[in-house]
Amino acid sequence: MNVLIVDDEPQDLKRLSLMFGELEGYTVLEPSATNGEEALALIESLKPDIVLLDIGMPGLDGLQVAARLCEREAPPALVFCTGDDEYGEDAFKQASLIYVTKPVDGPALREALRKAERPNRGQLAALTRPGHEGSGPRSHISARTRKGIELIPIAQVIYFIADHKYVTLRHETGEVLLDEPLKALEDEFGDRFVRIHRNALVARERIERLQRTPLGHFQLYLQGLDGDALTVSRRHVAGMRKMMQTL
Repeated sequence: MNVLIVDDEPQDLKRLSLMFGELEGYTVLEPSATNGEEALALIESLKPDIVLLDIGMPGLDGLQVAARLCEREAPPALVFCTGDDEYGEDAFKQASLIYVTKPVDGPALREALRKAERPNRGQLAALTRPGHEGSGPRSHISARTRKGIELIPIAQVIYFIADHKYVTLRHETGEVLLDEPLKALEDEFGDRFVRIHRNALVARERIERLQRTPLGHFQLYLQGLDGDALTVSRRHVAGMRKMMQTL
């Protein structure tokens, strides 16, 4: 079985490659991939049987790579590699995904490789849906789009805006619709997002400035919106000013 290792940590790549040297029946393909874009390109060219896929990578992370692979006709089997601070074991078991936890040991790796299979969109969505059994808030939000299941890292979300029964999630490269209540999102991600209107939550770390218009309205400018601004309701202005003093 040909295996491609995907990990952005050189030490982890080296350690995993050495571990495969002790396992019979597996060949590690070269070069290894250090990010999601490299992984997709190498999977296309090398056609591995199994991919050992790190979740926590910059740019396209492991879950986003997996979602892209689900769109292909013949994707490889996957074994996710996760840190303790990313997802709990119950979350992976609930989603029926095959995984190993860092630091990886030989018996766990051997067992995961034996069970490795091609994940589907439903499994990935289960890992990122509300109420998953991970350690704390989700790191990704899943949305059904014309592409299938799209996974958006919470770190790339700029705002949530409610409109009737749906919530628009604006992220760094576009937007998607969610069938989740705004209040539930606020409860889950309240440490990262702040309410500026009865129908809007914005990412705290993306706040640039609060500006009053000639008509007396208040506009909030956020990084990633190319100069566009969102309206802050009067009841939230005082709270926003107080919060921005601590940013």
